[in-house]
Amino acid sequence: MSRTILFNKPFGVLSQFTDASTAATPSKTLSGYIDVPGVYAAGRLDKDSEGLLVLTDNGQLQNKISSPKHKMSKCYWVQVEGVPGGDEIARLRRGVQLKDGMTAAAKVRAVGEPAWLWPRDPAVRYRKSVPDSWLEIVISEGRNRQVRRMTAAVGHPTLRLIRYRVGSWTIDGLANGDWRDD
Repeated sequence: MSRTILFNKPFGVLSQFTDASTAATPSKTLSGYIDVPGVYAAGRLDKDSEGLLVLTDNGQLQNKISSPKHKMSKCYWVQVEGVPGGDEIARLRRGVQLKDGMTAAAKVRAVGEPAWLWPRDPAVRYRKSVPDSWLEIVISEGRNRQVRRMTAAVGHPTLRLIRYRVGSWTIDGLANGDWRDD
């Protein structure tokens, strides 16, 4: 029987169990949160991103989640600099030209700050002269730092990125830094 773990990854944690860097201060890793042998992250979530990370010991499931050919949808809540207008949101929905090619169409809508949101440590920088806003972005690709690059391409850099959903799994009821078996 295979095992699937849902983890609400905090900001600053690598999506792996060891830090292979030679930095003077090692990064936090999954091993500081999850002590379950034989499970591995299905896909990645950048060190500076938060939210749902699915771990499993099932290679087929890991491939289904992480391989772009399966087009498993992922939903992100994204705090961006500025307030995107209709044109920018329409561009995100159609697809955005990035250095590695055009992105696929995305589902995008402006949303309010999530009521379930936990405080981030360190806090997102605040600037009185520049407003920020939130978007919900659903993609079925998985390019490196794709959502961040998409929002930057339309003139609204990402300040905070939280993966809320992978396929049918969500972080509902899962505190930041906690995990549970699915």
